[in-house]
Amino acid sequence: MEQTLLLNATFEPLKVVQWQKAITLLCQGKVEVISEYDRDIRAVSISFKLPSVIRLLRYIRIKRRFDTVPFSRANIYARDDHTCQYCGEAPGTTDLTFDHVVPVAQGGRKDWRNIVTCCIACNRKKGGRTPAEARMRLIRVPRRPKRAPSVRIMVGLREAPDSWRDYLYWNVELDES
Repeated sequence: MEQTLLLNATFEPLKVVQWQKAITLLCQGKVEVISEYDRDIRAVSISFKLPSVIRLLRYIRIKRRFDTVPFSRANIYARDDHTCQYCGEAPGTTDLTFDHVVPVAQGGRKDWRNIVTCCIACNRKKGGRTPAEARMRLIRVPRRPKRAPSVRIMVGLREAPDSWRDYLYWNVELDES
């Protein structure tokens, strides 16, 4: 079945919920329906249009910590601008990997200060050595990013209903296909 976009009272997108949760919130009087699908939901004594976008009637304060960036391959690549930190090349995501500056065999940890974006050629050249041992220099010293590159609700562009598009903040041009 369809999913529903849940907005805060200020029309900020909060998350995508299942249609059952949207109906529950509606019956509890916690939300108003902003947009509907063409589909009906029927019970024994009542019928609803399936909500596409709902808005909370009371503002919910978001307790997001924007100073904490999740440690992930994608965020490492974003921090390093998808550029090898040894040679400076930007070969494309499929030809990138990450490298432990201090190898695990020498006590290196898997954290923001020891992992850098690296092309496959430089990773092979460096091997299980430190940059000094391999006579390679880092372009930038790795550090924990102060903020995430972007905050987003994961929705595929082609799967997002048209009724959601006014409420999601797109940083790319939407195509019609």
